[in-house]
Amino acid sequence: MDVPTAGGPLPAYRALIAEGTLQPDPAQARAAEVLQDLWRRTRGYDPDPEEPESGGFFARFLRLKPVAPEEAPAGTPMGLYLVGEVGRGKSMLMDLFYEKAEVPRKQRIHFHDFMQGRVHRRMHEWKRRHGERFPARDTRDADPIPPLADSIAAEAALLCFDEFQVHDIADALILGRLFQALFARGTVVVATSNTAPDELFKGRPGRDAFLPFIALIKRRLEVLVLDAARDYRRERVLDLPSWHMPLDARADAAMDAAFRELTGQDHAEPTRLTLLGRDIRVPQAAGGVARFDFEELCGKPLGPADYLAVARHFHALLVDGIPRLGAENFDKARRFITLVDALYEHRVKLVASAAAAPDRLYERGDNAAMFERTASRLHEMQSRAWRALAHLP
Repeated sequence: MDVPTAGGPLPAYRALIAEGTLQPDPAQARAAEVLQDLWRRTRGYDPDPEEPESGGFFARFLRLKPVAPEEAPAGTPMGLYLVGEVGRGKSMLMDLFYEKAEVPRKQRIHFHDFMQGRVHRRMHEWKRRHGERFPARDTRDADPIPPLADSIAAEAALLCFDEFQVHDIADALILGRLFQALFARGTVVVATSNTAPDELFKGRPGRDAFLPFIALIKRRLEVLVLDAARDYRRERVLDLPSWHMPLDARADAAMDAAFRELTGQDHAEPTRLTLLGRDIRVPQAAGGVARFDFEELCGKPLGPADYLAVARHFHALLVDGIPRLGAENFDKARRFITLVDALYEHRVKLVASAAAAPDRLYERGDNAAMFERTASRLHEMQSRAWRALAHLP
């Protein structure tokens, strides 16, 4: 493949190897070459978003542009679907591409955040204003997809999705027409996923209606399997100190360092998980890692379903400020026990700062014996053997 050497993700990837930040990996190098070719084809790419002069999102309902049958305007670059097992470097490579992409309007977003924060929120707003249910009648004034696609395409000619996955039937019903409309508006999509297109939504009720979307993805995105030999994500967490005590400045610094090691960031933006029509606020989230304060997780009326949603969505969890537990804060202790059970069952890697070691967190009181299993699990979760286990999302 003929690739330029002055800019783009491939030279950036090679520079990280040269400085020792990354180890050479043939599968990653191949993916970097493919991303370099996409970088070249998208340089300066800026299709006309055809914005209306005024009126914002809902003024776009006045537009005559439907969900076009054609899939993309002539000259639109093909996108990329980068699939592979967890920890193989997919997000890292896409982030290198995104950072170097010379596209005036571009966005990088976790796919769950895109569906909840963009799609469902705007669909809900549309239904609130119009009193319609989706799928709507196939008429211009009753169809929310064209104005939604207009809005998204106006914000980004390049969309980079991390951790593309479909678990929800509502998402499955919307995605086909939405992506068809985005492609028709010239949007280029790059996505990382643990699941090959043909395996998306497999075994779920209603999957037959989802198959045209899979076919569309395979036509508009090059599918590249990242078959790296090493699980870099798991290697990072294997020897990472996971229990910091007592609660002091050194523990705070250690937690900051752990978050930086796991995400490559000093600080991350908040996100939300939607569960049964309500939101669970996540103060910081990046690359499948979440960070909470103990009070935010266990000082609020959350239940087993909430903790299961966190455990399924994130492969690693940082919890700051676990206090001593007892009869005086038993509600918080009970929630913490439920949280640890969810993390243990889904093999979520826990990093925490605490007032004491696990077996000394809850030493006295009528319910101290109940905490013994939790303390045992917390000790096991710190072992190298347990931390080598794969996350179960």
